[in-house]
Amino acid sequence: QVQLVESGGGLVQAGGSLRLSCAASGRTLSDTSMGWFRQAPGKEREFVATIIWKSGNTYYADSVKGRFTISRDNDKNTVYLQIDSLKPEDTAVYYCAAKTYVSGTVFFTRRNAYNYWGQGTQVTVSS
Repeated sequence: QVQLVESGGGLVQAGGSLRLSCAASGRTLSDTSMGWFRQAPGKEREFVATIIWKSGNTYYADSVKGRFTISRDNDKNTVYLQIDSLKPEDTAVYYCAAKTYVSGTVFFTRRNAYNYWGQGTQVTVSS
């Protein structure tokens, strides 16, 4: 079992930055891939970024490349999502997810690949 708790969301003006955090607990993360997804009102939940915990390798959705950075802190068992140059279209609930028993270098971008989810944190960007 993995418990995930997101934080760091809020209301920010366009052009600003936020850093979202996802604290994980319950089991080792060494064989885990962590992902961030987001869901805007009336839209499907979409993939944003993922990181393979062991290697630190990352992969991003094309729509966020260059503005979003995913990272992890081994000591704190926490994954971060740095969001820069925020746009109104970034407004969404952001969810952290974990896929356990991962080996190799495959990046997981499909929602149903992940077996643990956090409760989400709201990001609202005003124009």
